[in-house]
Amino acid sequence: MTETNMRTTIHVGHSPDPDDAFMFYALAKDKIDTGDLDFHHTLQDIETLNRRALQGELELTAISVHGYAYVSNHYALLPCGASMGDQYGPMVVSTSPCSIEDLSGKKIAIPGTMTSAFLTLRLAIGEFEYEVVPFDEIIEAVESGRVDAGLIIHEGQLTYGDRGLHLVVDLGKWWFAETELPLPLGVNAVRKDLGEQRNKAVCRLMKESIQFSLDHREEALEYALQYGRDLDRGRADQFVGMYVNDWTLDLGDRGRRAIELLLQKGVESGLLDTPVDIEFIEY
Repeated sequence: MTETNMRTTIHVGHSPDPDDAFMFYALAKDKIDTGDLDFHHTLQDIETLNRRALQGELELTAISVHGYAYVSNHYALLPCGASMGDQYGPMVVSTSPCSIEDLSGKKIAIPGTMTSAFLTLRLAIGEFEYEVVPFDEIIEAVESGRVDAGLIIHEGQLTYGDRGLHLVVDLGKWWFAETELPLPLGVNAVRKDLGEQRNKAVCRLMKESIQFSLDHREEALEYALQYGRDLDRGRADQFVGMYVNDWTLDLGDRGRRAIELLLQKGVESGLLDTPVDIEFIEY
């Protein structure tokens, strides 16, 4: 954090995908009044942001719910800006039809060991052999035969069928069958050392940015399209609708419970060492 003429710079990190771009549009393009806060944006894949959060490098960052387990001592969660999979979510795909039981002994490409997708898959099938692959290269890794299956996030959830791949399991559906809750994937976290007043201001502005994009959907979607990779406008709109919605404006009680339960199950399964003290910014 730096201050010049009483202004505060907030370094923001989020993923280069349509839903994050959509929700951060108003902040990125100065569409709303941010008062004495200046937001400087960095776009990086979620696993890189998870790793950077370990060092507390960014004042405001997108982070996996799984990743938050390791940084809760110096970050608090915003009740807005979350990506929740309501009976959909990360998927395991393969080149030939198979069942979730068939994944035993298979090598699976994953987008990172701190991702919520990885934690959820381990809850679903136990231990497995894996290879960390950048999220936007996982489908190619499956096609090439380098791995037996791939755990896909972001727009791959809509495009895998175009490549002739087969769905093995949708983890959002699996989670809902287990819990009757949405699957919590990504959240936004703010560094506690900013202080209560600034944290609340950041939280309000984040919610205002999301609401602006929902109210000005066409222009926000036009901005988000540049991060859609293989998505046309229709699919980009569909993808944004999946992950920027009422859950994103406010987690509510069910959303918060979902986060608590995912981390609790991680502890109970021995995948997380200690219970996580979850702190939300209230405003």
